[in-house]
Amino acid sequence: MKRLGILLLTLALLTLTTSCADTEVVKNCVGDNTYGFWGGLWHGIIAPISFFGSLIWDDISMYAVNNNGGWYDFGFIVGVGGLTFGSGKSSR
Repeated sequence: MKRLGILLLTLALLTLTTSCADTEVVKNCVGDNTYGFWGGLWHGIIAPISFFGSLIWDDISMYAVNNNGGWYDFGFIVGVGGLTFGSGKSSR
């Protein structure tokens, strides 16, 4: 019962904090240059730096809105290191 209370409190706090998030008009962000696989790869590699920069400055974001879809997403995941295929097992 205690876990359920903690979970509900956490969800309520998360909902309250995310409801204060600022929104951006997507049309203002989208330009002529769309990012593909290589742009996603680069953005994935610099994601930790972009995250800390986005906490300090408002004009830095982690993810490009004007991307070409699946290839950008795939490059972003590869750049972040999401496709390591169990490299953690080799450290044992």
